[in-house]
Amino acid sequence: MSPLLTVLLTLVGVALGGALGYYLRYVVSAGKKGSMELEIKQMMLEAKEKAQKIEEEAEKKIEKKQAEIEKDVKEKSDFIKKAESRILDREAFLDKRQQDLDTEVDEVKTKIEEVRDVKEKADKLLEEQEGALAKVAGLSVDDAKEELFKRIEKDYQEDLMVRIQKLEQFGAEKLERKAQGILTTAIHRLGNAVTTEVITTSIALPSEEIKGKIIGKEGRNIRAFERATGVDVLIDETPGLITLSCFDPVRRQIARVALENLIIDGRIQPAKIDESVQKATDEINRIIKEKGEQAAYEAGVLNLDPRVLMIVGRLHFRTSYGQNVLQHSIEMAHISALLAEELGADVQIARAGALVHDIGKAVDHDVQGTHVEIGRRILQKFGVDERIIQAMQAHHEEYPYETPESIIVQVADAISGGRPGARRDSVENYLKRLQELEDIANSFEGIEKSYAISAGRDVRVFVRPDEVDDLQARELARNIALRIEQELKYPGEIKVAVIRESRAIEIAR
Repeated sequence: MSPLLTVLLTLVGVALGGALGYYLRYVVSAGKKGSMELEIKQMMLEAKEKAQKIEEEAEKKIEKKQAEIEKDVKEKSDFIKKAESRILDREAFLDKRQQDLDTEVDEVKTKIEEVRDVKEKADKLLEEQEGALAKVAGLSVDDAKEELFKRIEKDYQEDLMVRIQKLEQFGAEKLERKAQGILTTAIHRLGNAVTTEVITTSIALPSEEIKGKIIGKEGRNIRAFERATGVDVLIDETPGLITLSCFDPVRRQIARVALENLIIDGRIQPAKIDESVQKATDEINRIIKEKGEQAAYEAGVLNLDPRVLMIVGRLHFRTSYGQNVLQHSIEMAHISALLAEELGADVQIARAGALVHDIGKAVDHDVQGTHVEIGRRILQKFGVDERIIQAMQAHHEEYPYETPESIIVQVADAISGGRPGARRDSVENYLKRLQELEDIANSFEGIEKSYAISAGRDVRVFVRPDEVDDLQARELARNIALRIEQELKYPGEIKVAVIRESRAIEIAR
C-alpha cells in the first residue's frame, strides 16, 4: 500500500471518528437538557403550592387579627360610652347640688339679716333699760356694775375661796398626773436591756502550735505584743483558746484584731507585730467614725461637725457604771425628744444636747477637767450651736439651767441611768482605779506610755531611752510605787515594771 493511500485512509478515519463523537455528545446533551427542564417545572409547581399555602395562612392571620382589633375597638367604644354616661350623670348631680347650695346660701343670708335686726333691737332695748335703772338709782352704768360686783363678791366670798382652792388642788393633781404620764411613756418606750461589759476577750486558735509562735523565743513575741497594745495576753492550758485582758476596751479591740490578723498571716515576729497593731488601730478608727455617724442617724441629730461625730464614736468603747456611754447617749436622745415634744420645747436641740452630753468622757483621760467642762470646750471649738451647749452643760448641775432643753437633758440622763439594771457601781470603780494607775505613771517625765494590766496588779511603764538611763529607770520605778501607795487605796500589792528598750533598724535593699 502506498503512503498516500495510507494517509488518506487515516484522514478519513479521523473524520469519521470526530463525526461519531460529536453525534454522541449531542445525544447526551439533549438527554440532560430534557431532564433539567423537568426538574425546573417540578420546582415551579412546588413553589406555586408553597406560595398558595403561605397566602392562605396570611389571609387567615389577617382575618384573626382583624377580628381581635374589631373586638378591642368595640370594648373600648363600650367603655368610652359608659364613661361618658357616668360623666353626664355626675354633671347632672353637680348641677343639682349647686342649685341646692345656692338656695341654702340665700337662706343663710336671710337669717343673718334677721339675726342682725334682732341684735340691734336687743342692744337698743338694753341701753334703754340701763338708762332707766341709772335714773332710778342715781348711778352711772359703770358705777352700777362696780356696785353689783362688790355685792356679789361680799355675798359669795367664802364660796369663791373654796372654789379657788379646789381649782388649785385639781390643777396640781392634773399637772402631776400629766408629768407622771410623760415620764412613764418615755421610760416604757426606752426600756432597753443593758448588757454587762466584759474586760476580757477570748480568741479561738486553729491549733496548739500557734501558742508557741505567739510566745516566741524566750517570750520575745508576747512581750512585744503586750508592749505594742498594752493588753495582757493570758495563755493557759485551755486547748485552742487564748485570752486578752485589759480594762480599756479600745486597746482590747485593737489587740484582738491585730492578733487575729497575725494568726491568719502566720508570721509572728516583733516587726510584723508592730505593723499588724498599726493596721488594727486604723481599722478601729474607721469603726469609731462609723459608730459616730450611726449614732447621729439613730438619734435623729443632723448637721453636726464630722470631727464631733468622730469623738462621739469613741464613746462606743467607753462605759459608765457598766453602761455603754454611746448607747446611753442615743437612749437619752430619744427620751429627750419625747419629753420636748410633750412640753413644747425644741425637739432637735434636746436631741443634740442629749447625744453630746457625755462627749467629754471620750478624752477625759487625756485632758484635765470634768467631762462636762471638756465637752463644752470641744463643742465650742467646732462651732456647735450655743443652744446645744446650754442644753448639755447642766446635766450634772455644774451650770445653771438656762433653757427648758437643759432641764429635759438632765431629766433624760436621770431616767436612762437610774432605771433598774442600767448601771453597776463595781465595774465603774474597778475601771476608775485602773485609769488612776495609768494617770500616776504618765505624770512623770520621760514616760512614753504605760499600761495597767493583770486586773490592776501590774503596771508596765515604757520610758524614752534617750531621756532616761538605767539608773534613772530604777529610781523612777520606786517613785511611781511610792506615789501609788500615797494616793490610791487598793487590796494586795501592785508591781511597777519600768522598761527601757532601744531598737536599731536598718533596711536591706
